[in-house]
Amino acid sequence: MLRFLTRFRFLTRFNLFTRFNRGVRVKSLALALCSLLCFLCLSLPLVAQTAGSEGPLKAPILIDGDPIFEVSRSGDFSAQQRAREANEVLANIVENITPDQSLNVTIDERQQVPVLLINGRYLISVTQADTPPGRSGINQADLWRSVLQQALEKAKYQRTPEYIRYALLLSGGALILALLASWLVGNLWKRWFPVLLEQLNIELNSEADPNRRPRTEIISNILLSLIRGVLIFFAGFYIASLFPQTRNLSREIRDGLVETVQVSLTSGLFPLGDNAYSVLDILILIGLLAGVLSLSRLLRRILRSRILILTGLNRSAQENISLIANYTFIFIGTIVILQIWGLNLNSLTVFASVLGVGISLGLQGITKEFVSGIVLLFERPIQVGDFVDVGGLVGTVERIGVRSTEIRTLDRISIILPNSRFLESEVINWSHDNPISRLRIPLGVAYGSDIKRVRNALLEAAKDHPDILSIPSPVVFFTGFGDSALDFTLLVWIAHPPKQFQIKSDLYFLIEERFRRENIEIPFPQRDLHVRSGQLPITISPEVAESLQLLSQNLTHRRES
Repeated sequence: MLRFLTRFRFLTRFNLFTRFNRGVRVKSLALALCSLLCFLCLSLPLVAQTAGSEGPLKAPILIDGDPIFEVSRSGDFSAQQRAREANEVLANIVENITPDQSLNVTIDERQQVPVLLINGRYLISVTQADTPPGRSGINQADLWRSVLQQALEKAKYQRTPEYIRYALLLSGGALILALLASWLVGNLWKRWFPVLLEQLNIELNSEADPNRRPRTEIISNILLSLIRGVLIFFAGFYIASLFPQTRNLSREIRDGLVETVQVSLTSGLFPLGDNAYSVLDILILIGLLAGVLSLSRLLRRILRSRILILTGLNRSAQENISLIANYTFIFIGTIVILQIWGLNLNSLTVFASVLGVGISLGLQGITKEFVSGIVLLFERPIQVGDFVDVGGLVGTVERIGVRSTEIRTLDRISIILPNSRFLESEVINWSHDNPISRLRIPLGVAYGSDIKRVRNALLEAAKDHPDILSIPSPVVFFTGFGDSALDFTLLVWIAHPPKQFQIKSDLYFLIEERFRRENIEIPFPQRDLHVRSGQLPITISPEVAESLQLLSQNLTHRRES
């Protein structure tokens, strides 16, 4: 038994630790993603700056889209100009190449600098700018010659039928693998995506209307389509790189995409104040703010579950303190991040003015209730403990705040009312200045009753109740002759307004007992019916009498059968 209890305790602790560890892993994963995003956003400008500084100084020499080597700026000719002229010569040679044609790359050393020739045709000069330190121009030219000779032999081979069949086979295999990967990703996505949502406490079917597709399912399908599209895109990009005719096009597309992304990320598109911020700057700001939000949630959880629980405060107080600390951390962190990010807060003056107008409009109602609360506190038309009636809501005032007032009804239900309601509508305060108030008990007795006995019975019933004040003494009024009864009203005084409903009920019990003892009747409504015309008994025609007789016989036969 002891071994079983020890094992059960171990499993319970392990289960709790696993749940806690799972939550910590999710939080750690979120923080890691935010940190990775911030690192990438901070490192991309350095990469873009490096690429931008080296880009104008060097340019690649290409054969069928593959870079062979790079040339540098020489004299008045930029690297792009030298590479463009050499690439045009190579493109002309490669386009007209045949499988049985021989291509010889030679070096002409008769010039001041070595010159590369292809079948005697000028290609490019190897200048001192192209030669790294510690290497001569002839050695650099010989290195380029060997690399260029291998690239030309490769280009000639890739135009043979043998290579084309091989490339088609690889293309079919790549396409089949891409389709298989897309199918596999779809199955894994449908199986593991709901599990991921369950761990993140996200409901899959969150829409109330069953005829509409859930928003989470739509987002899931969009993400799955993007993943499949990326797989197909890379497969197409790989297939295009297999053929020399399409390799250059794929390279241009790739370079164009990289340049477009680089320009769109690093160029200033959002002017704010004296500075202009790029998409990359916005991504950096979003990553930093996401990190602040994740860190604030983690600190709030630690503050609520590890620190405030030791203070002995109730749950609501702990929640309020942790919430205030969370918002304070987010506000301070946002200000610090904006300053580090490079945003001058003085440029947000217009935005702050607009935000202030919006906040003032939103706080208009709160300001109204605040002023009303101050009026209630100083004028004191109602006080804590007063028994009031506000628009049919009857109860005792429990608390008067700067924005609202709490009323506890006779059903022990707390109702929070805005303070302005006590100033804009009629309020019955049974306890204002003096809690003594008068109750009206209307009733009626039958005609012919002795009204003196009725009066004495009502007064005796009022005197027998302990909560009825003797001074002022109870009074009975004969209020009139009703349709069915003689109408009376018993007026009594009480000192506890919250008990008025109980006092009325008790008085009705006592009055009914007194009336029964004194044989005083409480009448029912009476009506007199006068027939001004007609003849009794009523005469009917012979046809109607015969029809009624036949109907009676049919009903009798049915009952007998």
